[in-house]
Amino acid sequence: MNELSTQLQSMREQYDCEPLRRSTMRSCPLEQFTDWLNEAVLAKIYDPNACSLSTVDEKGCPYARAVLLKGLERGKFIFYTNYNSRKAKHLSTNSNACLHFPWFSLQRQVIITGEVSKTEDQEAEEYFTSRPALSKLGAWASDQSNDLDSRETLEKAFLMAQEKYGDNPPKPPHWGGFGLNPKSIEFWQGGPNRLHDRFMYELVGSSWNMKRLNP
Repeated sequence: MNELSTQLQSMREQYDCEPLRRSTMRSCPLEQFTDWLNEAVLAKIYDPNACSLSTVDEKGCPYARAVLLKGLERGKFIFYTNYNSRKAKHLSTNSNACLHFPWFSLQRQVIITGEVSKTEDQEAEEYFTSRPALSKLGAWASDQSNDLDSRETLEKAFLMAQEKYGDNPPKPPHWGGFGLNPKSIEFWQGGPNRLHDRFMYELVGSSWNMKRLNP
């Protein structure tokens, strides 16, 4: 066994949260998620709205990357991106996706699965308008996920966008939002002796069914 493997095997956290009880869990997982997100914000977790988005390509190969949750509207989890990006191309051929919120400093994580669809353009316009000016210019400068020959080329594209649009650029036509309509939401919390708590909510018709899973 090499040194790195030895180090990895010795890495071990002791979880010590109070057990989760069914009686303390909300009947609606969206409300439970909101509670946990608010607690992550109060705990000053870095980027509490950051999550991993997992998609699959046309060959069924999985990919994951970080995105920022920017809305929870009409029961959908909203995030924004370049529609020419790799993630958007994956979602155009297979709309099934997974969001994973890793709040490990709170000994918690949430896993959400479902299908995504594009948001209304007006909704994307409203969010884009709220972004910092330099972030708006970045959306114009980046040909997201495509080959880039150098950092200098990217910075030049940014300066060209700034010269063209100034400090108030419009939303690019290739930029917008996706909303994930959840089919399942799992809440995980660490427990002593690896006796973790897991509650799975599954959508059946228009109602959510909740069950406890083994750790």
